[in-house]
Amino acid sequence: MTIRFRSMLAAAALASLSGAALAHPGHAPASFATGFAHPLGGLDHLLAMLAVGLFAARQAGAARLLLPAGFVLAMLAGAGLGALGLGLPAVEAGIAASVLVLGLLVALAARLPLAASLPLVAAFALFHGHAHHAEMGDATLLGYSLGFALASAALHAAGLALARAFPDSRGGRLALRLGGGGIAGVGVALLGG
Repeated sequence: MTIRFRSMLAAAALASLSGAALAHPGHAPASFATGFAHPLGGLDHLLAMLAVGLFAARQAGAARLLLPAGFVLAMLAGAGLGALGLGLPAVEAGIAASVLVLGLLVALAARLPLAASLPLVAAFALFHGHAHHAEMGDATLLGYSLGFALASAALHAAGLALARAFPDSRGGRLALRLGGGGIAGVGVALLGG
């Protein structure tokens, strides 16, 4: 068997397990699968996570890893606030603003010092985490949180990889910036909706 065929077979096997896992809510595998699916199922979460990776790819040194890691940790903290019953104001507006601002950062090819960019992404992450918790239903907190944290980290990695896949040329940089502009445009629509 070729490596590609084995990879596709493994992916199909994993995908077939998700239905069985979701058939029994409240169990750890179902909680993990539900949490993993949440960032992938909403355009707002999906685009914000990709934008974090795209933005991080433009930063220097350790910021490339610290921004996505800081986002995930702050997102878990936001879910923790929700679990404790502590509300955040305007969660949906905060999420929409994150899509807009992160998209703009990509569109502008912004390079910010870590002291500015980390608190910015962490603040947005609190809203995402709080929203993830609000959608938890009867899933277990640990399994669900691990699921959405891993999915978010995977989307960050996809954004980093996507940025690296484009050639460091005028056309490649323009394509990434246009993608960031598209993400920002969705953020505007979300804020207006």
